Amino acid sequence: MKKISVVLATFNESRNLEECLKSVKDFASEIVIVDGQSSDNTANIAKKFGSKIISVPNNPNFHINKQMAIDAASEDWILQLDADERVSKQLAEEIVKVVGMTEKEIEEYESKLPNKKLFERHTKIIEERDGKIGDDKKTYSAFFIPRKNYFIGRYLIHGGVYPDGVIRFFRKGGAYLPMKDVHEQMRVLGKVGWLENDLLHFDSPTFSRYIKKWNRYTTFIANQFKEQKLPKNIFSFLNYCFIKPSNWFLLTFFRHKGFLDGYQGFIFSLFSSLRFPMAYIKYVKNK
Repeated sequence: MKKISVVLATFNESRNLEECLKSVKDFASEIVIVDGQSSDNTANIAKKFGSKIISVPNNPNFHINKQMAIDAASEDWILQLDADERVSKQLAEEIVKVVGMTEKEIEEYESKLPNKKLFERHTKIIEERDGKIGDDKKTYSAFFIPRKNYFIGRYLIHGGVYPDGVIRFFRKGGAYLPMKDVHEQMRVLGKVGWLENDLLHFDSPTFSRYIKKWNRYTTFIANQFKEQKLPKNIFSFLNYCFIKPSNWFLLTFFRHKGFLDGYQGFIFSLFSSLRFPMAYIKYVKNK
């Protein structure tokens, strides 16, 4: 039977890690955790589950540590997770099932996915932004997993948030992270499919936690502006402080019906729009 490595990069995740590891312990052959020298109880929790722990300095671009965990995995298949994610029982069963399939069986399974059209639309949107993903002429090497994001008391379904497909399940050597951006797409060396069942993401269960992550993210974008030497002129000011945030809010809250997610949908659309002016202001103030 083919085996599965579960890999994570962590930093002060004692609040989340135990529930994450509980959700994978029954099917993971090994758990590999690259920890950014956490100061809380993260390492001790990881040890409870028999994890292989690699301690390294924390990196603002945490994809560097994620790739380190991927490289340290030894099994045939790799499931890469964040500590605030949970593998549902249905997803766990599906992962084990897919690992045991032949290429022909995977092809047939993909053709019968209930949400196939939704997943295809989502793939098209991602490829329009990031370019072609994978190589359809080769065998299946990786899978998108639909992700449900829990935001201040409810899962967001509208506003363009779902299915929030993430490539997290792949053959060893079949995919990697370029390690250039916190929202970069996984590079896949073969064909890419979809799994049906949801990965549960508890990124922002409270508003205060959301703001902390939002603040770190806008700082990261500001640093990208600095590396790109974005012009500090009236055109950039208008673009990032008015045009981009307005367009984003209209797109997510109205066109993609974020209003159907209640006040949480409004807050998400508003603050995801405000990341543009906040990042630009931080960039301008950074001499």
